Amino acid sequence: MVHVSVIGCGNMGSALIRGLSRTGNHTITACDVDEEVLDEVEPYCETTTTDLAEAAEATVVFVVVKPDLTAGIVDDLDLSAEQTLVSIAAGVSTDALEPRTDATVVRVMPNLAAATGDMAAAVAGDEITDEVAELLDDAGVFVEIDEAQMHTSTAVNGSGPAFVFYLIKAMMDAGVESGLNPDEAKVLAAQTFKGAAETVIQSEESIDQLIDDVCSPKGTTIEGMKVLRESTADEAVAEAVFAAERRSEELAGEGDDE
Repeated sequence: MVHVSVIGCGNMGSALIRGLSRTGNHTITACDVDEEVLDEVEPYCETTTTDLAEAAEATVVFVVVKPDLTAGIVDDLDLSAEQTLVSIAAGVSTDALEPRTDATVVRVMPNLAAATGDMAAAVAGDEITDEVAELLDDAGVFVEIDEAQMHTSTAVNGSGPAFVFYLIKAMMDAGVESGLNPDEAKVLAAQTFKGAAETVIQSEESIDQLIDDVCSPKGTTIEGMKVLRESTADEAVAEAVFAAERRSEELAGEGDDE
């Protein structure tokens, strides 16, 4: 079993803790200055603490705090070369953290679906240890990318869940407007996104081909697709991704100035 600590138990940190606890494969220590937050994650951990030194005893240490706090936390941790530091801070490069610790530094951009084991994560670093790979596998799926692509990953899979939630709500609202009750519309819209996503992952067909597979000639789907193809919906989604990517770049610049 891997001993893992999560420093910072807000939305993302608590999602990681919940996801990792599902497997029973790990010993989990949660660390935060807010004891109420620790109370919320206590059922999913072996240990909760406000003491950084105690959290620093883990084999893999996740630092899940705001970007402007990350370097200071790393400075306060006394990690050895046998340990791995995993940073989940938008805009904070491994180059910025490596001089501050003897540990192997890995940078990860996960998302909140870690809580259910459905996380999509991008990971970068000179060495992705077996322990880190095991942890990320247990929380979902991950891809290894060049660190230069982290701003894009931040926008696509880090911010992406909010964009998907927006689209689910749009479909849900349309269903309600046409007569479904909100609970029915929510289940149907959300499960449709879930099923479609799983189909994309498992199918060897292109997404364009999958769209065509649903569009029977003179049927209902093709009429809806005509509306989407004549709209600027794809451009709006792309602009949302680009805006999030630009903000990630800005955060990196702000960190460099400090």
